[in-house]
Amino acid sequence: MTAVDDTRRAELAANLARVRARIDAARSAAARTDEVTLVAVTKTYPASDVALLADLGVADVGENKDQEAAPKAAGIGGRVRWHFVGQLQRNKAKSVSAYADVVQSVDSVRLAAALDRGAAGHGRVLDVLIQVSLDGDPARGGALPGSADPDRGLGAAAAAVAGASALRLAGLMAVAPLGAEADDAFARLAAIAADFRVDHPTATVLSAGMSDDLESAVSHGATHVRIGSALLGKRHYLG
Repeated sequence: MTAVDDTRRAELAANLARVRARIDAARSAAARTDEVTLVAVTKTYPASDVALLADLGVADVGENKDQEAAPKAAGIGGRVRWHFVGQLQRNKAKSVSAYADVVQSVDSVRLAAALDRGAAGHGRVLDVLIQVSLDGDPARGGALPGSADPDRGLGAAAAAVAGASALRLAGLMAVAPLGAEADDAFARLAAIAADFRVDHPTATVLSAGMSDDLESAVSHGATHVRIGSALLGKRHYLG
């Protein structure tokens, strides 16, 4: 390992300790005894950072773009559990289903069907989270709670995943809307999740919260938090 690698490892270790301390403090403040899973979002960071994080005990890694995630997954392999957390186009479903262990951003019946075909073709079963829209903005993705839309309604998307042969409905994911109070957004998400589990009692994963709002997300029941900048620091854009 080079001096540069040693320096980066020390930086990541210090950041990881701070993030884990924040998660533990948030759990304690919420009187939670269950674990909260840290998903390290490594978009725009090199595969070498993923390898260092794996060495430091990080088991879950998130990526946003297939063209970046696929080669990283090929290089790192099964050392970590790969989460695809970005908006996913149907024409990328086959590629993503080859390496992702979890897809957190399914928001339509058509995307669920494409991902099911891709996973089945690879002989794999993927855990899936339905991304919930908390503001109804189609540009930001997310299935629509309470909507009867046959493609984008939350109920329809969940039913499509639950009925798929190569997908397993694991829970929900959401991003706090731009400019919204995190507490308000995640309180709404918690209510949606509680209603959702009435029909899908085994879908217990709730992915919410990022570097700036993880405490609020944990206080409202997030089981997974997606952390990028607080863990990896200033972005190193890949060439």
